[in-house]
Formats: sequence, structure tokens, C-alpha cells
Amino acid sequence: MPASRSARQRKASAEAGELAVVRIDVSPDDSYAYTISCTQCEVPRPGTGTRAWSTRRSGEDNGYMAAMDRWILHLTAKHPDAEAPCLQYLPEARARLQERRDAKG
Repeated sequence: MPASRSARQRKASAEAGELAVVRIDVSPDDSYAYTISCTQCEVPRPGTGTRAWSTRRSGEDNGYMAAMDRWILHLTAKHPDAEAPCLQYLPEARARLQERRDAKG
């Protein structure tokens, strides 16, 4: 039986750590869209000031992996002293990033 959206959100929140706010919405194609936002970083928003840094990826488990990979890389780049359970997957996240870069040529 697949995990519910709220169960997935609780798991992702626990993995992402204290600096993250995790939200899971349902995309128009009925897949889950994972959004992970940073509670400390802001980025410019054209014409309206700033917004929290975030990543949004849809697509069930692939969306989770893609969003969490991007979050892991954000944590290591911007918050090197932060602790989060997901950081144990840093080598895998870097490997997937390299695979995507290699695939683009």
C-alpha cells in the first residue's frame, strides 16, 4: 500500500532537518509535487522583493529524490555546519548530479 501524502511529508520533513519546510501538493497529473524551502535563505523575486529559497519537483518517488538531492546540495553549499539526516545521502546526490551533467554532454 502506498504511503499517504501526509506520511510522505512527515518522512521528508524529518529527513530534511530543521532548516527545511517541506510541502507536498498534488500536481495536475495527480502526482505528488515536493517543495522544500529553506527557513534562512532568501532569493530575489522580480518586482516583489524576496522569497525563501526553495526547490519544487513533481513525479512521485523521482520528485522526492530530485527535490531532496537539490536540498542536500543547498545545505552543503550554504549551510555547511547544518545537520540533517538526509546528508548521509550526499555521495549519492553528487553522483546523480554528475550523471545528469554527463547526460547533457
